[in-house]
Amino acid sequence: MKIKKAIFNILGFFFVGLGIIGIFVPLLPTTIFLIIAAYFFAKSSEKYYNWLITNKYFGKFIKDYREGKGVPLKAKTISITILWTTILYSIFFVVTEIWLKILLIVVAIGVSWHLLSLKTRLD
Repeated sequence: MKIKKAIFNILGFFFVGLGIIGIFVPLLPTTIFLIIAAYFFAKSSEKYYNWLITNKYFGKFIKDYREGKGVPLKAKTISITILWTTILYSIFFVVTEIWLKILLIVVAIGVSWHLLSLKTRLD
């Protein structure tokens, strides 16, 4: 059982790390990684779970998502704007292969669809 808890703690911190990176990298979804981290911490460490869901920077996102309250409109707007800005910059100034440009557009559409499909909070 101790090995399982240790592995779950490692996975929890791994997903917290991905969530933090996702704050700055538009193609990585922050909230889902934090929710996965919360799952692993809930199974392994009450201390780390409480730390995560009460964290002043991202605890509210997890609680709101779990309670079905949705994502703030401002967060959606900023996410989609940054996503498309970076994708279009990459398409026009970085990537030369057409297949990669198409892949970037497909990814941007998929991420945008996902963000828009989430319940919106108007606060």
